Amino acid sequence: MAELATIARPYAEALFKAAGADAAGACAWLDELAAVAVNDQLRQFADNPKFSAEQVFGVITGVLKSALPTIGQNFLRTVLENGRLTALPEVASQFRALVNAQQGTSDAVVYSAFDIDAAALAELAGVLEKRFGRKLHLQVQLQPDLIGGVRVVVGDEVLDTSVKARLEQMKVALTA
Repeated sequence: MAELATIARPYAEALFKAAGADAAGACAWLDELAAVAVNDQLRQFADNPKFSAEQVFGVITGVLKSALPTIGQNFLRTVLENGRLTALPEVASQFRALVNAQQGTSDAVVYSAFDIDAAALAELAGVLEKRFGRKLHLQVQLQPDLIGGVRVVVGDEVLDTSVKARLEQMKVALTA
């Protein structure tokens, strides 16, 4: 994947510079583009030489939930003309990292065995922000095999308070 990261970096940096003060707003439409770009049928369509970059552009903008701003349209056209549709998810990831670095924030994934309501998530966010020392953008993913508790991943840091992890710790302690 290092090659894909190398390809994506100039696109992410150029978009970051072009977006300027609206970089945080660009994250939304870029994430939506990245979600569309992972579709296998779309990739096959884009790779087909019978279809032009403008036709692929039309299909992509047609399936988006919201309209792309001018900067987004220009960016997507550039990506398509250079045949870099497969790099779009990595571009979005690197772009988000640049925005987070600018704002002093981080993305965090909270794995939970059960749904977390808004009030509990806000309380958890406060505790986690104190623990990690920065503002976090939380994303919740269900993982029923945790049994209970949560597992939080912030970059390369992991905080695992799940029942599954505690059971594993007890197993290791008992077999040692």
